[in-house]
Amino acid sequence: MNMNTLQHRFDGKDAYPTRLAEAEDLRERQDPVLWKDWSEDAPISRAEAAHYEEKGYLVRRDLFSEDELRYLIDASTELRENGQRIAEEDLVTEPGSNAVRTVFRLDEHSETFARLAADERLANVARFLLGDEVYLHQSRLNYKPGFTGKEFYWHSDFETWHAEDGMPRMRAVSASVLLTDNSALNGPLMLIPGSHRRFVACQGETPDANHETSLQKQQVGVPSPEVLEKLVAEAGLDAATGPTGTVVFFECNTLHASNGNVTPYPRSNAFFVYNAFSNQPEAPFAASKPRPAFLANRGADAPLTPRRGDLLRD
Repeated sequence: MNMNTLQHRFDGKDAYPTRLAEAEDLRERQDPVLWKDWSEDAPISRAEAAHYEEKGYLVRRDLFSEDELRYLIDASTELRENGQRIAEEDLVTEPGSNAVRTVFRLDEHSETFARLAADERLANVARFLLGDEVYLHQSRLNYKPGFTGKEFYWHSDFETWHAEDGMPRMRAVSASVLLTDNSALNGPLMLIPGSHRRFVACQGETPDANHETSLQKQQVGVPSPEVLEKLVAEAGLDAATGPTGTVVFFECNTLHASNGNVTPYPRSNAFFVYNAFSNQPEAPFAASKPRPAFLANRGADAPLTPRRGDLLRD
């Protein structure tokens, strides 16, 4: 076993065993939440850093100009309307229809969103939270249309990334850039505050090619109702709402979900998973083989270089 592997495991054992045969288990987190101490030159305030550490998420507003937001919205509309030009494996459609639900490898399909992913307003926050250089583990454009947008059940992203991608430690953060207004009514991101401090080791073996069904409805690697009731009773529920342009950063182990959208108001967001460069995937911890590359970037050659300036001019 090499030194890199030793850094990611305890005494040669999986730090976060999951997909257990007998029963699920609720365990204490073994990694920091903030991987770097706050200082005056941090890209977020001391209060924001404390909120992220305590709650497992952070909502930031007013980061982009109106022109930048229109630029992003136009780019997302073009991608959705020209979905037939995108490789089939990078597309997820709504159950029962051909409406585009998700476009994966967003940074490869759009120079606009590649630029957004590298923007210092996102990337520098991720670098601070993770205490490391970062790369994109995954990127996607999500749509939840009005009237028919489907729900997504409670889960920890890290549980899936660990079990099926081989991400060793809880050293990743997601950034969701809202491209529509998100209210309490149109299926916003919901989170269980503080849930990132414990790991739900789920019950049940990972089926072969589990991603083929889990992208539309996740059934393996999800907490039981009993565990969810316990955690919500302790800390309640939060909804990450805000106007177009709001950015929601949430820790990789924070339990989250979203309701279906039966309102006339669609919901969409650009979604970037920043992983610490030192935390790149190994072999899956609870699956027979890794998920495809569109779901998990394996072996990034170099970290992102943060870019400064207006999205339209730089």
